[in-house]
Amino acid sequence: MSSPAINLFLALFSFLTFSISSSLALSQTKKPTTVQTLNVAAAEIKMVNPKLPPRSLSLTSSKRYEGSSDLVHLRYHMGPVLSSSPINIYVIWYGRWSRPHKALIRDFLNSISDAKAPSPSVAEWWRTASLYTDQTGANVSRSVLIAGEYSDAKYSHGQHLTRLSIQEVIASAARSASFPVDHRNGMYLVLTSHDVTMQDFCRAVCGFHYFTFPSMVGYTMPYAWVGQSGKQCPEVCAYPFALPGYMGHGGPGELRPPNGETGVDGMVSVIGHELAEVVSNPLINAWYAGEDPTAPTEIGDLCEGLYGTGGGGGYIGQVMQDRGGKTFNMNGKGGRKFLVQWIWNPNLKACAGPNSVD
Repeated sequence: MSSPAINLFLALFSFLTFSISSSLALSQTKKPTTVQTLNVAAAEIKMVNPKLPPRSLSLTSSKRYEGSSDLVHLRYHMGPVLSSSPINIYVIWYGRWSRPHKALIRDFLNSISDAKAPSPSVAEWWRTASLYTDQTGANVSRSVLIAGEYSDAKYSHGQHLTRLSIQEVIASAARSASFPVDHRNGMYLVLTSHDVTMQDFCRAVCGFHYFTFPSMVGYTMPYAWVGQSGKQCPEVCAYPFALPGYMGHGGPGELRPPNGETGVDGMVSVIGHELAEVVSNPLINAWYAGEDPTAPTEIGDLCEGLYGTGGGGGYIGQVMQDRGGKTFNMNGKGGRKFLVQWIWNPNLKACAGPNSVD
């Protein structure tokens, strides 16, 4: 539930410190970026791993070191997961949204259940989320549906929101749109436009999830909030399409977004992060690491900033670029392409995604 760039700072600082101390033993000759080619739908796709760490810095001969650790104790705390099919998402568009931006996000959500998209696909990425089960053995559903939408273009609760006032936004939308009380397989997805600020947004979070309070909404249902960071903090919440100042020239170069929208393309990855955590930990009593349910480390948090094989220490891993230089790691519905962070695989005990080459 935290921001990609903020969490990457500690990993990158540690990696750079180790690199400096080892510099006398390393060759001063810069090695070219690792490049492979792949034919997808008759178009040349370039496989790149921006700033792949030198082999001499790897602690293992295996390629699978993307967040893997025997020290990560992700545990099940006996709560429910969203296992009923389909998972119904009720989208609340708060603020002013353009049609193209809405279409881009809808296409991502609809890609989760689209088995027709070529590999590596968003649907294949979601299979990792579907590995999580409840105490009956029921898996998270592979089927996700946009069950309803509501637009609040008049900022009914102002342009500065808090974690508490987001409940009021949900309550107003649920009443106005006549959303059903969908306890069994429903969730709200609140998306705020670029001119709406949120408590802790850009400083500590790019998105978060929780559940509604009966005292404010009338019932308990899980929800996620994600903000559009394009004009507020793209270097924090739309990484790697914009770079934090502290990375300078020491990290991966700024990448071109797959759909030409830095803020919304970055938002898509945060939406994926939060959705994966909602379905596996909807009431904050199911799957997470750590002993504090008020600050759980969840399946998206464990893989912050990892998008491909070879990722870690501030490096995003191997991804794909089309002829126009746009970067992606997954295919979606209707020919869409997305760059979405990996999530924790409980079987591999490592971060995983459909574009893995391990």
